[in-house]
Amino acid sequence: MNRPTPVSTRLPEFTWDALDAAAAVAAAHPGGLINLSIGTPVDPVPPVIRESLADASDAPGYPRTAGSPALRAAIAAWAARTCGADPDRLGVLPAVGSKELVAWLPTLLGIGPQDVVVVPSVAYPTYEDGARLAGATVVRADSLTAVGPNPRVRLVWVNSPGNPTGRVLPAAHLRKVVDWARERGAVVASDECYLPLGWETEPVSVLSPQVCGDSYDRVLAVHSLSKRSNLAGYRAGFVAGDPALVAELLKVRKHAGMIVPAPVQAAMVTALRDEQHATEQRERYRNRRAVLRAAFTAAGFTVEHSEAGLYLWLTRDEDCWATVDWLARRGILVAAGALYGPAGARHVRVALTETDQHVAAVADRLAD
Repeated sequence: MNRPTPVSTRLPEFTWDALDAAAAVAAAHPGGLINLSIGTPVDPVPPVIRESLADASDAPGYPRTAGSPALRAAIAAWAARTCGADPDRLGVLPAVGSKELVAWLPTLLGIGPQDVVVVPSVAYPTYEDGARLAGATVVRADSLTAVGPNPRVRLVWVNSPGNPTGRVLPAAHLRKVVDWARERGAVVASDECYLPLGWETEPVSVLSPQVCGDSYDRVLAVHSLSKRSNLAGYRAGFVAGDPALVAELLKVRKHAGMIVPAPVQAAMVTALRDEQHATEQRERYRNRRAVLRAAFTAAGFTVEHSEAGLYLWLTRDEDCWATVDWLARRGILVAAGALYGPAGARHVRVALTETDQHVAAVADRLAD
């Protein structure tokens, strides 16, 4: 009897499981483990957002997959303020966190085994995972000339500010990607989860007129409230862009039950309308970044890119796993660059998401 091949065989080892051994070494440090690997928020959810969640907790009925009218309006208004988008021409749709959308976007778009998905050479692993779930072929490339005249390309992922590198792509580069994709009938999906965190330069959204002109045709932007508003535990994300593509995503998601819970939708409305808490959180990360950058630089590390986003992209010009081990023996856990692609094999990613106390302790440990 032939049994179906498990879907998991299409996927690599789960990214963070690869750090288990280093985590055990770091945890044995007398001062305990300081986790700079995953980038999970540690600061409290702002009270104004928690109040909205609580006020909406009596929600016995099914929520709308499309999002409440208030949420759709809040997403569109935020995209107008932050991305330079036209709220009247924009399609918007909430998602159960941005990772869910990234992982399932190729499948939702009908991409399959005959198709190609282009991802950055050093990239968030879920871009490739999503392509594998759909059975598509993955091509890693930062330049469209490297992709060549491939008629099978159906989806091109861009990520600015980049995870893990913190690299910001200029508007002219993004415009070339959009033009190239439109000529071939492909979709450009821009992961912009770190867009509000520009430190040395101001990131540009793919929804900006500088990039997409006067049309959102074939363009989608993915956003998250995990880092901006400390809502990683809420699973609150959304996609905005081409109204026809968003409408297609909605049709499929209705069947698949991909619905953001009603209390979370209410919390998202508050989070998107309130900029004060986001500004305060941004300043926390700015201060932690300054401390960590100075500490790692003084310890002999070179910082590359990292002009925006939630991470420092560091190298000691050695195999990344040697660097991971060196830091683990000091009780500091970081992410190996190889987890983001072969081109990251001599780098590590350091997250800014630790408490002020732990960030100060990192500086002390590196100075010893």
